[in-house]
Amino acid sequence: MKQQAQRIFVCIFCVFLASGVLADEGQLGEYQRITSAHLGYDLQYRVYTPANSTQDSELPSLYVTDGEGYLAHGNFKSVLDKAISSGQIQPVLVVFLDRRNPDNIQENRRHSQFMCNLELAKFFAAELVPTINKSQPVSLSRDKRVILGVSFGGINSACFGLMLSDLFAGIAMQSPGSGDHVDVVRGLYEERDKLPLKMFLSVGTNNDNLSEVSRFRRVLEDKGYELSFTKVRRGRHDWNNWGPLLDDILLAFFSTE
Repeated sequence: MKQQAQRIFVCIFCVFLASGVLADEGQLGEYQRITSAHLGYDLQYRVYTPANSTQDSELPSLYVTDGEGYLAHGNFKSVLDKAISSGQIQPVLVVFLDRRNPDNIQENRRHSQFMCNLELAKFFAAELVPTINKSQPVSLSRDKRVILGVSFGGINSACFGLMLSDLFAGIAMQSPGSGDHVDVVRGLYEERDKLPLKMFLSVGTNNDNLSEVSRFRRVLEDKGYELSFTKVRRGRHDWNNWGPLLDDILLAFFSTE
């Protein structure tokens, strides 16, 4: 009877192991509030810390605007856990910045925050990034820091490439929009000398600013930027397009190969 129980336990253990249930998982912290003197209001964010990290770890970091959207619709924590535990990417710390008013989550601030907002750039440079540097086990090197955004957040990433290239070496843009805004940032990149940036850019083929993003891509390639570009066939301006690309983004910046 004892041997039979042991065999049952071993079988259950093997099933759990095969399913990944026992794999190391990172920790997604609770919302933390930060008061911004530059923006004049409070914001909130959550931090994902990979498994087995210590205070001495010098982790690369990924800052995500529309962080609550990526967590809710992109299943980002699960993607991170799998990519890290499989050894595909380096352990990475992720800051999910919420674009909503923490005192009234129905208030969406992204339209005012993400349009090349100088005060938002100052918030990142003088308030958010220094707070993360002091409180989390991250590398202080700009070469280990990436900003990611979707739609207007993708425009923000493009703007940060121009405004904060001394802070972020990696610029990730998913379906930057609208088309008019893409044309504006394209013109700005066309005017500027090449900056020390590595980029990821994606767009869908259906109702997703394909023409404008394609022109932006050509400018970046003509300038000689290191660019990973993905065109999603039949992809639209929604999470069905964006969510499946999270692996590609992580591999573009944090691959172990």
